[in-house]
Amino acid sequence: MTRTLISSGSPYEHDIGYSRAVVDGEWVFVSGTTGFDYATMTISEDVAEQAEQCLHNIAAALAQANASFADVVRVTYVLPNAADFAPCWPVLRRYFGEVRPAAMMLSAGLADPRMKIEIEVTARKRVG
Repeated sequence: MTRTLISSGSPYEHDIGYSRAVVDGEWVFVSGTTGFDYATMTISEDVAEQAEQCLHNIAAALAQANASFADVVRVTYVLPNAADFAPCWPVLRRYFGEVRPAAMMLSAGLADPRMKIEIEVTARKRVG
């Protein structure tokens, strides 16, 4: 079984020492992903816009792994302010409404005070 490391080009990956995603056989593990636009290293102040960018970043990692949101089996949301979760629901529903992965939301501090949401997913690529 091959193990493939996927990078988004985020400086955090290099500085901290991790991959945006790791593909191990049919499994894809996408690291906690924030709302930074990695091309410009900018981030919106709006939590729903950050959620959208998180999912855009995750989609790119999944695509590099030959997977998609349809393959996601688990999602974890981390928000410093639990009250910010509900405004994200319409965005999350667009990506996960049909897939309905197992999910969990935690309220905890994030590495940068500009970050209002971080999303981590696990996917299992469909065989055949």
